[in-house]
Amino acid sequence: MPAALIELLPHDRDVLRPLAEQYAAIAALPVHREKARLWSRMNGLRSERPMVWITEVPWHEFNKGSAELTVQCRAPWARNVELELRRQLYQWRHLPVDMIFSDHVPCPVAYRSTGFGLMRQGELLAITGGAGISSQHFEPQISSLADIGKIKDPVVTVDRADTAARLAAMRAAFGDIIPVRERGCDNLWFTPWDNLVMWYGVQEALLDLIEQPEVINAAVERIVACCLKELDQMTALNLLTLNTCNCRIGSGAYGYSDELPGPGFDPAHPTPEHLWGCSNAQIFTEVSPEMHWEFALRHDLPWFKRWGLVYYGCCEVLDTKMDLLRRIPNLRKISMNYRINVARAAAATGADYVFSYKPNPAVFATDRWDVGQARAELRHMLDCTRGGHVEIVLKDISTVAGQPHRLWEWAAMAMQLVEGRG
Repeated sequence: MPAALIELLPHDRDVLRPLAEQYAAIAALPVHREKARLWSRMNGLRSERPMVWITEVPWHEFNKGSAELTVQCRAPWARNVELELRRQLYQWRHLPVDMIFSDHVPCPVAYRSTGFGLMRQGELLAITGGAGISSQHFEPQISSLADIGKIKDPVVTVDRADTAARLAAMRAAFGDIIPVRERGCDNLWFTPWDNLVMWYGVQEALLDLIEQPEVINAAVERIVACCLKELDQMTALNLLTLNTCNCRIGSGAYGYSDELPGPGFDPAHPTPEHLWGCSNAQIFTEVSPEMHWEFALRHDLPWFKRWGLVYYGCCEVLDTKMDLLRRIPNLRKISMNYRINVARAAAATGADYVFSYKPNPAVFATDRWDVGQARAELRHMLDCTRGGHVEIVLKDISTVAGQPHRLWEWAAMAMQLVEGRG
């Protein structure tokens, strides 16, 4: 947003200040320090109990008729700030689980990347009326070695004027209530295969693992090289920020750690070796371990080696690939989708990694809400992973069938289980 458009209206200031006061009061509670300690213990493989986090909430269903979530600011930038504050306050009141409030309000640094020279082409069919979930068809733009040249090096720039204007406006609005601080990139999403299938086509890419492996390998290698160049630029521009706090790591939860940032860390200039990194290959659920290595992981190794600790996986099923994943440098957390064989995954993971479990969100979409079914799923997982290190990350919640209380009840049930009360 151009800096000239960022103006603090008196009306907006009057709306934001009470929200900031509520936020500051919650952030001052001692429970956040205790939760941070528990997250750090789990991430350090010294768990005291499983941890729980909820994200990707279908807010479009929660907003209906809820004064708590009704945005009142007029300026677009202020509406965004207000919306984020209201959502955090709402989550704290109704489904907090192990969430943590910062002792400040972040102001994200404005930066842009030119991307890789290719734009997604195809059709999108919205299927959830507001949740941002779409059915997608991709038109292939890469089909031969000659097409690899279409993938361009990204160029990163920072808009200091935009950042400074928003920072000044936020501080003028409520900086006397709670500090406002610049925040750079804290969860750099590295997923070459998410990009490749959008440019190649899903079916086409999977078929060419066999029919044109040389094209697939060349494409992945080129994407990884571009991502590393982008990372170097972001580091040089001082865009990275320490992510051992209440920020998301990969597709998992918080990154609290007493191992990072480690020796040699310069708070004024964070670099990857002191931070968490991540990767995944979501399309590879039905791909063999051998192909997963050949067409994904071996190409990712230069990326993995750059980071202090690594989170791997998202929606792909990984319970049969633990021997392969153990080859990832600095690996600490592994995403475990609800479609896995939980007992097999738990046995293969042991206590060597954090088991980042993703419950099945389809339980919220049924005509009849059955919290007992959701409880049975979690209890089975917790029984199988006893003695290990577990975070439960409820995500991809495209709908609660218009009944927010379902998520409230799930949150209470999950905390009862992990705290040994149910």
